[in-house]
This record gives sequence, structure tokens and C-alpha cells, in this order.
Amino acid sequence: MAILEIMENTLYDFGMIGLGTMGRNLLLNMADHGFKAIGFDLDASKAKLLEDSATPGTTVKGVSTLAEMVQKLAVPRKIMMLVPAGKPVDNVIASLLPLVSPGDIIIDGGNSHYTDTIRRVEEVRAKGFHFMGIGISGGEHGARTGPSIMPGGDPEAYEKVRPILEAVAAKVNGSACVAHLGNGAAGHYVKMVHNGIEYAIMQLLSETYQLLHMGKGLTNDELHKVYKGWNEGDLQSFLVEITRDIFLQPDDKTNNRLVDMILDKAGAKGTGKWTSQDSMDLGIPVPVIDIAVSLRDLSAAKEERVQASALYKSGTHEIAAPTEVFVTQLADALYFSMIICYAQGMALLYKASTDLKMNIPLPEVVRIWRGGCIIRAAMLDIFYQAFTENPKLANLLLDKQVATLVQGKKHNMVNVIMHATQTGYPVAALMTSLCYLEAYRSEFLPTNLIQAQRDYFGAHTYQRIDMPGVFHTEWGSFDN
Repeated sequence: MAILEIMENTLYDFGMIGLGTMGRNLLLNMADHGFKAIGFDLDASKAKLLEDSATPGTTVKGVSTLAEMVQKLAVPRKIMMLVPAGKPVDNVIASLLPLVSPGDIIIDGGNSHYTDTIRRVEEVRAKGFHFMGIGISGGEHGARTGPSIMPGGDPEAYEKVRPILEAVAAKVNGSACVAHLGNGAAGHYVKMVHNGIEYAIMQLLSETYQLLHMGKGLTNDELHKVYKGWNEGDLQSFLVEITRDIFLQPDDKTNNRLVDMILDKAGAKGTGKWTSQDSMDLGIPVPVIDIAVSLRDLSAAKEERVQASALYKSGTHEIAAPTEVFVTQLADALYFSMIICYAQGMALLYKASTDLKMNIPLPEVVRIWRGGCIIRAAMLDIFYQAFTENPKLANLLLDKQVATLVQGKKHNMVNVIMHATQTGYPVAALMTSLCYLEAYRSEFLPTNLIQAQRDYFGAHTYQRIDMPGVFHTEWGSFDN
């Protein structure tokens, strides 16, 4: 039988809608693991690129009509969308539903807001189909070689796609970095929080860079050496690793390093903002994530910052501490702050698991973040142990081993902030990390005064420390 005829008669294991970099690489990953993969894109060149990029001997096909892809899939059909979040997802679902059969599985693998996923689960289920939201982290390289995969929702559907997801996911000590993460939109919720933590750690790294580059005058070669050393120790993580490499990247348009030629205006796709917004709705503070989002917004005000720089001529100055000493202090400060980032994100997941009835297994979240994803880091092994011993841990800072680590780094954390404030460097994420710990560990906070103020001007009532109940006072003026 001719090869063309065999291909025409093949039933494929998995279909992908959207053959951009992520969709194409994830399909190729599936094919490399023995699954027959088919993809659809309105752009015929992307369908051709999919086939041209396939490993010899694998079964991969690109098509330019949705109906053709659906017809060539084995039932129950397993179809993933990797298209921009929002209306495009709804449009694809509307086009797909007339073509599929009851029991087929539709997956949104993009960065959709979890509230949209909850709505889509109900709408698609009512029509007799399965719908899942799956978070995928690792970028284009991860999609090709092994990402961290965060599925949630329909457990029956998950069992049908589990062999494929486990095959293509990153592996840590032989364990696939994928797990069913709870009800409804749990997969997209976990990915949203993952991205919030990612924002925070990136902001922290940018602050350490400024302190070393401007505060200590380190060259790009010297910066590479510092981050390389950090990545070979307790700070080992994907984000530190790529930061190390960035300092050596040449610019193909000048004789400079590329990092020096990039404008200091950070972009964002909204997932960090979603994390901050939802944390406020649930009443769980994530201030390091909040400040990371705010500072990206502030970075966009480049013209205003240039004007303010001329108006407020205070300038920045060299940090007086010996370079070797300061590098050690800064490493401890970064480690301290990264723990705080993860603690805030996991605390939000703990709350969402209960309040939103998602039943998110926190040990599994940490386990699958250890490989493939953007926020993978050596310290996650410590967190995995903490959540394995206590899956109901409300905040990582309540774990004794984590508390010991934080306390051991705190002195140098304080030293770094003192150096930064004395020399005029804006280290808002580092400062916020310390302030969060100081507030969280405080048996007493001055919010009794806030409650008094609220009752004074708005009769909002207060509670007392010496008796139960809710009280209101007619406050008097004692200004003589």
C-alpha cells in the first residue's frame, strides 16, 4: 500500500487547533512519543511547517480545514486549542461543536482566565461533550522536549488523555510533571498563580541585577559569573539560569551585549494582574506579586520617568559594601524573597481550593512545578516535602524547615535593603518580601487603630480583645 494511501486511512490520536510555536512543538513532542498527531491552522504554511518539522518515522499531519482534522481523529476525539485567550477560544468552540460527537474531549491549553473556563465547562457539558482547561508551562522549548502540564476539570476526560500527557511532560526522578489538579477550572487557576509567581521572581531578579550592575559596577561578564555561581547552588532555577545566559548574548546590530540595547519597558499578557485581582477577591495577600505587576506598569511610563529623573536629581550611588560580601548578602536576599513568592502563591491556591471548591492537591502542584516549567527551582524539593507532610498547610512559612531557612537569610536580607535605600535604588519587591514576613509573623498589628478610625467615621463597628461581640462607639472630639 502506498505511503499516501496509508496516511489517508490513518486515524490520529490527538488533534491540535492552532499551529503556532507552542501548538506545533507540543504535537511534535507527542509524535516523538509514538502518538499519531494531526494539527489544523487556517494558515496553510503552518500546517506544512508542522509536517516538515516532524522527526523521520513519526506520524504527523497538518490540515487547513477543521472538518478534515475532526474526521481523521479516533474516537473519543481528543482536541486541544492553543489560540489566544478570550473571544478566539469561544469562536473555535462554536466552530468545533457541530463537528464533534458526544463523549469527545475539547481542551483549552492556552492562558484563559479561569472564570471563562468555568463557563465553558458548563456550556460544553450541557451539549454532551467533555471540556478541560489545561495550563502548560515551559515555553516553546518545553513544549518540544517536556513541559509542566496542569490539567483540571473532568476526571473522566483526564483519564483518557493522561497517557499522552504523561508521555510528553517533563520528568523529574522518573515522575511525569503532570497531575489532575482539581475540579472545574483548577488547571487554569494553578497556571494563573504560576504566572503570578513568575512575575514576582522576574522582578526580584531585575532588582538584583540593578544593584550589582549600577550599585557595584559589575560588567556583563562579571554578572554572568555571579548568576552562574548562584545557579550552581541553592538558588538553582530556570529563571536564574536564563538570567546567567542573557549577559553573554551579543547584539547582532552593534558591538554591545544585547541586554544593554533593550528598552526598559516591560510587557505583560495579563496573567500576573489576574493573580493580584483574584487574591484580593479571596482576601489572600500576595504583595510581592502585586508590586511586580505594578512595576511593569510603571516601567511603561518611560517618558514620565525621564522627566522625573531630571526633576528629582538625587541620583543613585555606589554601594559601599565589598563586592564579594555584597554578592553573598544579595544571594541570601534573593533566596529569602523567592521563598516568600512561592509562599504567597501557594497560600492563594490553598484558599481557592476551598472557597472555589476546586480541591487542588497542593503537594501535586509543587511536584509538577519541579520540572519543565518556568518557575522550576531546587527549593521546590523542600516545599514538596513540606506539603507532603502537611497537605493542608495554609502557608509555607508555617513549616519549620522553611522557617529555619527564612530566619537564616533574614539578616542579609535586611543588609541588602539598607544598602539599597541608602543609595537610591528602587527594590520594591525585595522590600515587600521582608515587610510581608514581618507582618505575617507579628502577633500584634496596628490595625486596631484602623478599626477605630472606621468606626469613628463610618460606624463600621469593631471587636474587643477582652470580651466577645461586635461594638460601636459614639466617638468624641477631645481637641481643646
